[in-house]
Amino acid sequence: MISIKNLSKSYKLDNGEEIDALKNINLEFKQGEIVGILGTSGSGKTTLLRILRGVEKFDEGEVKIDRYTLKPDSSQFYFNQVKKETAIHLQRSFGIWPETALDNVVRKLYGAKYGDEANTEFEEAHNQFDKEAYELLELVGLKEKADHLASVLSGGEKQRLIMARQLAKKPKVMLLDEPATMACPKTKQEILNAVKKINKELGITIVLVSHLPEIHKFLADRLILLENGEIAKEGDVDEIVDEFLSDIEDPIDVTLESTDETLIKACNLDKRFYLLKGKDVLHIRDIKFDVKRGNALSLVGPSGAGKTILLRMLGGLDVPDEGDVLFKLDKNNDGEVETTWVNIKEAGLDRMEIRRNLGFMHQEFALMYYATIQNQLAVKLGYKRWDMVEEAKERAKELGLPNILLDALYQLTDLPEREAKARLEQIGLDPSILEELFPKFPETEIKEEVKDLFEALDLPLDILARKSYELSGGQKVRAMLALVLVSKPDILLLDEPFGDLDPKTLRTVTNSLKRICKEFGTTIVMVSHNTDFIRELSNRAIFIDKGMLLDDSEDVNNLVDDFIGFCHADYLM
Repeated sequence: MISIKNLSKSYKLDNGEEIDALKNINLEFKQGEIVGILGTSGSGKTTLLRILRGVEKFDEGEVKIDRYTLKPDSSQFYFNQVKKETAIHLQRSFGIWPETALDNVVRKLYGAKYGDEANTEFEEAHNQFDKEAYELLELVGLKEKADHLASVLSGGEKQRLIMARQLAKKPKVMLLDEPATMACPKTKQEILNAVKKINKELGITIVLVSHLPEIHKFLADRLILLENGEIAKEGDVDEIVDEFLSDIEDPIDVTLESTDETLIKACNLDKRFYLLKGKDVLHIRDIKFDVKRGNALSLVGPSGAGKTILLRMLGGLDVPDEGDVLFKLDKNNDGEVETTWVNIKEAGLDRMEIRRNLGFMHQEFALMYYATIQNQLAVKLGYKRWDMVEEAKERAKELGLPNILLDALYQLTDLPEREAKARLEQIGLDPSILEELFPKFPETEIKEEVKDLFEALDLPLDILARKSYELSGGQKVRAMLALVLVSKPDILLLDEPFGDLDPKTLRTVTNSLKRICKEFGTTIVMVSHNTDFIRELSNRAIFIDKGMLLDDSEDVNNLVDDFIGFCHADYLM
């Protein structure tokens, strides 16, 4: 079915350096097999998948898929034919139309036959393709959602709709790149069940790339381990998973302990989200809990439960319709400490002080590819360091900016770059205003400033002069953590920033977080779908579903077990 002989592929970097992505790969895939490909970030998994898809040319060797053979000098015609034989499902791709699930599949069926799904004649298309479209939706478990708009489907339902659209092309090979890696256990199980059903009922050959061993154990007939672009081993799934994990870093012996001191009070939070017709999509209601100093608190629940919205309300990035989020603030007045509670939704200089001691790491958090690590740390310190914030207040006075506007601008420094720019554009301000108010910390002093932090994160100081593409996968993640932690915030909010890490890198990050919490006394509130990560790092967990708080416990293992059972996540059993 698929034959790969002596396949090699390299990439040239901007600095002229050449990186070998794949080296002399030889593989055979049988009709109807599910073959897993495992490896750490940068091992060549995605490059191999792109070559099998026909969208990536290569340097040496040949690739045969069904009746077509690709070579380095093959014409584009043969690469286009391979594209017709294969379909690819990308973890973060949501290329679907803002129409019903049925319309989306009918469009793809129409396009597969007539060449252009954008100009679908719907009356004719439904008459011709409805029966087949319903069959595909039933295959991926979405027949009951046929008349639902794609925009209101859950993340897992969107993923399965994409699969149905890909199957409309009648591919001989389905290529899966990290399917459901970022999904909750419930969504992940639904997607994995759909993959199994597609393979069994249609006999489609499936090539599955994932760095999650549990997914391969649930799906794959056999497994290929890639290391540095080469095949390290292939064969029995369990044996290769054991070998892959054999050199994983041991968990460090650090116990995170919380105190009785309350730092945050979430008071009767209520927030509604609506469809255009006025129907609730999500109603977060009656949420109340305290965050104690030293908590490593995980917000646990299925996709769409309201976890990210709750975390953003804690960080003051979204405002509840009702209820308050209060932060403890200790002020020093002439040598006497005065404690006050600051409402995060009320603008002012007190809220700026709370935000200065707060770090927020979003799902889409990423290093800027065009700037050195040192430069990015300098920008972050310009936002967060105490003396830099005090200087910003003076600049605001000189510019005639009221405290409320200064605080509103300061709030943007905790948002993802794209969202911050969009908000500035909405009010007619140029993004340069943030640079004017919060100049960079002197880059020449960065090394001394981050020495202790880099040691706790096990990062070499020589990466300061590098850009993100020059770092390993593990170094990138820890450098991102360094950006959030460089100001030594009291509280760290994490929104699933590690969901697509391989187990080895995740263990390194987990150990780094343990060291940070112990050494700097950092309190963590995080959203995560990785049950092993939650068990290892958390000393408390809150279970949320459909906007309601179902459980709050320091017995994290028991709560996680309940969550896995709730999700019917067989792949974790």
